[in-house]
Amino acid sequence: MPETCALLDSCGFFKKYRSSSDLACKGFIAKYCRGQQMSECKRKQYRQQHGAPPPDEMMPSGVTIKTD
Repeated sequence: MPETCALLDSCGFFKKYRSSSDLACKGFIAKYCRGQQMSECKRKQYRQQHGAPPPDEMMPSGVTIKTD
């Protein structure tokens, strides 16, 4: 079984976008939530720096998804 991020259960991005058909979201989840770039997740860094989770629309790369 592949390694997964320990924060998945509390990650707003993962909860909101795990079922998305958007290829970008699927790619981020594969790389950061279940892949080799887990330690580079900007969402984790944000949580450590601010003591609170980032907005759900913040991707693991640190870029915010614009919703209208």
